[in-house]
Amino acid sequence: MRNIFFGIVIALVIVFGLRYCEHRKDATEQSALIQNELRNVSKLVVAEGTYAQVYTYEDFKTWYFDFLSAKKKALVIVNAQASIAYDLNKVETEVDEVSKTVTITGIPEPELTINPSIEYYDVQQDYLNPFGAEDYNKIKHQVEDSLRKTIQKSSLVTNAENRFISELQKIYILTHSMGWKLQYEEIKIESEADFYNFKQ
Repeated sequence: MRNIFFGIVIALVIVFGLRYCEHRKDATEQSALIQNELRNVSKLVVAEGTYAQVYTYEDFKTWYFDFLSAKKKALVIVNAQASIAYDLNKVETEVDEVSKTVTITGIPEPELTINPSIEYYDVQQDYLNPFGAEDYNKIKHQVEDSLRKTIQKSSLVTNAENRFISELQKIYILTHSMGWKLQYEEIKIESEADFYNFKQ
């Protein structure tokens, strides 16, 4: 009787041992597959837009208690190409085989690039106050600042965020289809819509 009992115990230990090893092997294979797919998702997501603006640049200089003054001005027409990019290679993740959890630990900031083409019209200047390199640099900085503010309020930002989120959602689809959990830092992601709760 004792031999039968020990035989049953040993058989159960072997069965559970084999199942545990099989489970660990599956988890390791799934982890390798997930890590490979995460690398495949890594790419540059870009939204592009075109902007046109018109500025009037003016500068006054005075001397001798405003007795003598000199003025310069120009009409500035700007056509600019702008892009917002998210580098998915910079998305940081951790894969835990034991709990079958993928954790997104870091999300990259969007990268805004502005390429303005500036043309000057109706340039007027006095002998005492001519246009110089400092004026052109000042105009360029003002143009870029103005464009940056315009772009931040435009649909380009939203379009870039939405494209970025749609790429992140692929991670959720992958992990969910394999029975794994996904979270962003401490926030559990239980649906594709949850990504909109932490968009940039």
